[in-house]
Amino acid sequence: MEIEDLKLTIRDIPDFPSKGIIFRDLTTLLKDGQALHMLSDELIDMYRGKGITKVVGIESRGFICGSIMAYALNAGFVPARKPGKLPAVTVKKSYAKEYGVDMIELHSDAINEDDVVLIHDDLLATGGTMRACYDLVKSMNPKKIYINFAVELTALNGRSVFPPQVEVTSLLKY
Repeated sequence: MEIEDLKLTIRDIPDFPSKGIIFRDLTTLLKDGQALHMLSDELIDMYRGKGITKVVGIESRGFICGSIMAYALNAGFVPARKPGKLPAVTVKKSYAKEYGVDMIELHSDAINEDDVVLIHDDLLATGGTMRACYDLVKSMNPKKIYINFAVELTALNGRSVFPPQVEVTSLLKY
């Protein structure tokens, strides 16, 4: 299996969540053991040797590969969650989504100035969720922040919402 073959394991769902949208469903990739293994290995290899100390995974599909990456990189895992899901003191950020407004939260003590942080989510569309998460992580003053996606929908130009000095990577592009 080659990297581009991973696209063959991703299911397209037309008109979800609204008419005209083609939803890229990664759950079909995740249920394929060989595909999940290859995806994980490729994502991990992008960040070996970069000194990652924390991986932030965005709810909910970002938890899957984010946890795998944290384990392989010997880093801690930090969940970025929807409001009201984290039990301790949080910092939060509202953001515009393709279909409305939402909010994301991190524990206020999750990241410190000694951390090198990798923020991971499954898919980059317009970038709103990741930008909100990036802003929260940035407010905690880590040494460095990397941003990563398994899949990027390039026509939506989501990369444009991030500062040019931030390294943004994606494994598969549509």
